[in-house]
Amino acid sequence: MTALMFTLICLGIVAALMQMLLLQTKLSAVEKNYRNSLEAAYGGTELVTKEFIPKLFTNYSTSIGPLLAAYGTGTGYSNIGLQASSGLRTKLGSATSDWGSLSKTLDAKDTPDLQFLLKGTGTNGNFKVYAKIVDTVPGNSDTTGIDYLDSGVGVAGIGSGIAPKHNPALYSVEVTGERAVNPKEKAQLSVLYAF
Repeated sequence: MTALMFTLICLGIVAALMQMLLLQTKLSAVEKNYRNSLEAAYGGTELVTKEFIPKLFTNYSTSIGPLLAAYGTGTGYSNIGLQASSGLRTKLGSATSDWGSLSKTLDAKDTPDLQFLLKGTGTNGNFKVYAKIVDTVPGNSDTTGIDYLDSGVGVAGIGSGIAPKHNPALYSVEVTGERAVNPKEKAQLSVLYAF
């Protein structure tokens, strides 16, 4: 009877260890999927803040067509399928109160301003990235790309060292990175971007 009781206790301990091992394996897989989605969201944030938005400001008077042509048709980042909303220009150029009916929700997938695909490695698939400007605080940034002090154009106070204090425009951007084949594997970032 004692040997049978001892065997039963040992089997219970082994079953508990196996259960803990399986649970830890599942948890590791979930953490890995989240890290991959988080890296895709970070990569999407880098593209939005260092490539897309500055390109829009270099030629501010035109539409978003040149940006889509550069990144959506196989050049630049090898066809990431960039899609941009028609309200992006308004969100970049005016205060949040002047947006009218444009979406201000914090969910980047709800009418995103920019949407593109990042290629994944291996057989796990690609990542969709959604970016959305949810708040704009205008500043006095010069968006024309013309430096009046270096151009020799008649500007009052040239050479006097007088310049207005630079107050950058602030943009609150929500970014979501998710696996294309499984949208449950996702990560969300909130970014404050100054231009």
